[in-house]
Amino acid sequence: MYYRITDHVALRNWLDIGFAIYKRGIRKPFPLSERIAATMLLADGEHDMETDDTVILLVMRKLIEPCEKGERPSAWSAFRAYDNACFPMMNLMIAGKCNFNCLHCFNAADNASLMTEWSFEDLCELLDQARNCGITSFQITGGEPMAHRRFLDILHEIYKRDMDVFAINTNGWYLTQEVLDEMKSIGCAPTMKISFDGIGFHDWIRQREGAQESAIASMELCVENGLEVVSNTQVNRKNVHTMMPTARLLNDIGVRGMRIIRTTEAPRWEENAANSCLSLEEYYQAMLDFAVEYSKSGMMMEVETWQYIGLLPKLQSYYLKPVKFASGERRGERYCCNCTHSMVAVTSDGEIVPCNQMSGYFLKNGISMGNVHQTPLRNLLGGGTYVRTANMTVHDLSNSECGTCEHLGYCGGGCRALGLLYSGRRELTGLMCKDVTKCRFFEDGWYQRIAQTLPGWTNLSEIGA
Repeated sequence: MYYRITDHVALRNWLDIGFAIYKRGIRKPFPLSERIAATMLLADGEHDMETDDTVILLVMRKLIEPCEKGERPSAWSAFRAYDNACFPMMNLMIAGKCNFNCLHCFNAADNASLMTEWSFEDLCELLDQARNCGITSFQITGGEPMAHRRFLDILHEIYKRDMDVFAINTNGWYLTQEVLDEMKSIGCAPTMKISFDGIGFHDWIRQREGAQESAIASMELCVENGLEVVSNTQVNRKNVHTMMPTARLLNDIGVRGMRIIRTTEAPRWEENAANSCLSLEEYYQAMLDFAVEYSKSGMMMEVETWQYIGLLPKLQSYYLKPVKFASGERRGERYCCNCTHSMVAVTSDGEIVPCNQMSGYFLKNGISMGNVHQTPLRNLLGGGTYVRTANMTVHDLSNSECGTCEHLGYCGGGCRALGLLYSGRRELTGLMCKDVTKCRFFEDGWYQRIAQTLPGWTNLSEIGA
C-alpha cells in the first residue's frame, strides 16, 4: 500500500537535531525517533509499504495518509535535509531607520550609523537562503519596519516561499485599514507588538507629537481586525506611576498582553535622560507593587514585567522569569536561552547576532559574528562562533563566575545579553559574565517576597510549568 506525508506536516533533517517534523501553525519542529523517521521517509507515494504498527500509528496521528501510487507529498511537506544547525525562526530587522527619534533606542532617527535598510533584491536573496536553511517563520522588526518602502512586498515574498510572519514590532504610525487588508489577503495574521510607553509620556520618549494618539488608534484598529496585540511599554523613573492607568487603558482596548520593559542603561538613554533609569531595587519593588495592585484589579490582560514577573489573571497564576528550572538542578545540557537557540537575528546591515537586543552594543564595540552580505547564511549557521554562542548551555558556564553560584540551578545563567551589557567588556567574552539582574533577584530575596505578597495566586515556576 502507498502512503504520503500529509499536507500539514513537513519532514526535515538538521545537523544538530537530526530528523524532525514541522506542523503547520507551530513554529518549532518536533524531533523524531529513527524508527518513525525511517517510516516517514518511505511515505513518498512511490514505495509500497507494509501497513505495520508504526504506519498505523502515523496514520492515526495524521502524519501520513494512504494515497495512489505516484501521489507525492506537497513541495512543503516533502523531505529536506540541511547541512546547518536548526534555527526555525528569524528575527529580521528589515530597516534600521525610523520615523521616530526615541530617547532610548539605538535605531533612532538621528543615529546615522544605523540608518541602514535592506534592498528589496538583497532581502529576497536572504529569504531564499533562510528557506534553504529550514527557517520557516519570521518576526519583522526595525527601526520601524513599516518605514521600509517595500514593507508589504516583503511580506508577500515571505508567503510566496511558504513561510510566515508570526510577529511584527512597530510603533503603529503607518498602520491603516488598507495595510491590514493587504496582510489579510496573503494570510498574514501576526501578533502586533506595538510600542506604548505610558499615558502622557509616550510622545516624550518617542520624541514625536501625536505618537500616543497614533499608538492607541493602531492598537484599536488591530483588535477590530481580529489581530492579537501586545504592548511593549518602557518603564523608568519618569513614567512608572502611569503603569496601572496605562494597563487599564490597554485592557479596555482588548490588548492581549502588556510587556513592561525596564529602560536600561543604554548609552543613548543615559545621554538623553540621565538618572532616569530605575535601579534594580527600585524596579523590582515598583513592579511587585504593580503586580499586587493588578492582581486585585479584575483586569484579564496578561502582563509580563521584564526579567521579573509574568501575570496570568485568567488562571490566577504567575511565573517568575528568572526561574528557568524549578527543581534547582543544574541540568548542564539545557540551553541558557531558548530564544537565541531557536531564532537567529539579522540586523538591517546584515550582521548576524544572537538577539537584536545585542545589536547596538555589538555595533558600538566593533563586535561581529558574521555578515550575511559577505558569508552565506548556511555557512554562518553551519558552525563556528555564532552557533556556539546561540547554543550556549548551562554547562558552558561551569568555568565562569556563575559556575560556583548556588542559584545557577534555578536561573540557568540568566540572560547572556544582560551579562554582556553589565560586564562593560568590548569583546564576546562578556557573554560569559554574570547577569547581575538575576543575582540581585535571588540574593536579595525577591523570590520569597513575591510568594509572600501574592499568596492567593499559583506560582507556576514552583511546579515547573
